[in-house]
Amino acid sequence: MSDQNEKLLNELKEAIINCDEAEATELAHKVLDSGIDPVYSLQKVIGESAVIIGQKFDDGEYFLPHLVMAGDAMMAASKVLESALDTDSSIKSTVVLATVEADMHSVGKNIVGMMLKASGFVVHDLGVDVKSSEIIDKAIALNADFIALSSLLTTTMPYQREVIDELKARGIRDKFKVVIGGGPVRQEWADKIGADGYGKDAIEAVKVFKKLSSK
Repeated sequence: MSDQNEKLLNELKEAIINCDEAEATELAHKVLDSGIDPVYSLQKVIGESAVIIGQKFDDGEYFLPHLVMAGDAMMAASKVLESALDTDSSIKSTVVLATVEADMHSVGKNIVGMMLKASGFVVHDLGVDVKSSEIIDKAIALNADFIALSSLLTTTMPYQREVIDELKARGIRDKFKVVIGGGPVRQEWADKIGADGYGKDAIEAVKVFKKLSSK
């Protein structure tokens, strides 16, 4: 890749990190006009900016409003880049994605959804504050391969377990691979509730989905 194209991708990444939605949208169009692979662009720009934004939040440099604004900039850029994806040739598995009941946080979920789409997964995002039964019903209706559950609150983490418990109660636990994530979520929790996978951030989550898809 030329130095000019790398510079353009870095400028797009900086626009997202700086929460500049208008600039991110304009630069995303320039990325496509420059002929840069949209899949590579999504994975590099979204993945790297998500890590940096998350680190700024952990360090106390960014707060929730920054996450929301950066998420808006990321969504705007991703929408432009996704318009150039050849989804027919890259379809892998179907994912039903949701933030669990009583949790209104969407930024992390949205980033994971973008990264999965860029990696060729078919993603059905149900939004936030979604009841466990609704998530399962949608997964059944779509004959999905994965159920992905986000929780940013310790008080809503039990709903991740509720989904798995309800799958067991319905006798369909083995039909879906369940992957969980979110700020307070850890591998120990995933092991405790019997989840199939856990991603500490968007980049790791995509690796988990790819690994589970190959099984």
